[in-house]
Amino acid sequence: MFLLLCLFLNQGMQMYPSHNMKKSCQRIFSISLLLFVLSAQVFAQKGNSTTIILIRHAEKDTSAAGSTMMQADPPLSKVGKLRAEKLVSALQEYPIQAIHSTRFNRTRSTVIPISVKISIGIQLYDPAKQAEFAQILKLQKNSTILVVGHSNTIPNLVNLLTGTSQYANLDDNEYDKIFIVTLKDGKALVEQMVY
Repeated sequence: MFLLLCLFLNQGMQMYPSHNMKKSCQRIFSISLLLFVLSAQVFAQKGNSTTIILIRHAEKDTSAAGSTMMQADPPLSKVGKLRAEKLVSALQEYPIQAIHSTRFNRTRSTVIPISVKISIGIQLYDPAKQAEFAQILKLQKNSTILVVGHSNTIPNLVNLLTGTSQYANLDDNEYDKIFIVTLKDGKALVEQMVY
């Protein structure tokens, strides 16, 4: 574009030789650069959003001794392992830049396949400190973050991120729900999907 403007000005210079082509090209270049910088800033402001993808862990193996007790840390079942693999394709369109999980085997195992696929480590968070964790997530800018938790923590985290109380705990057999919270300009938009 800059070159075309200079060529156009050159044609004008031949008609009006008193103009200095070098100064005109410098002015055009300066104006073009200014317009480019301003448009980049506007684009950056429009893109100033954070997407937080929240999921419950995949199905756990309840056949192991004591696996239904509150303190148990069972692995994923065969169905759960398949769901963890399915999560990779379900989220392939999202440019995930961080993955957060509770310390439990079932939560970490749910996101290991996607962690390996996109070469991003899993960061642990404490589900007992959800308000603090929600604030940390809200401070992230221009990011896409995956968070895995539990039936009684993920909906509450969605509520904390959105400033609402409309999301109830998930049913014990509900493993396929994905909450996608987009934070932009102080507002939160929630989409839900299943995988």
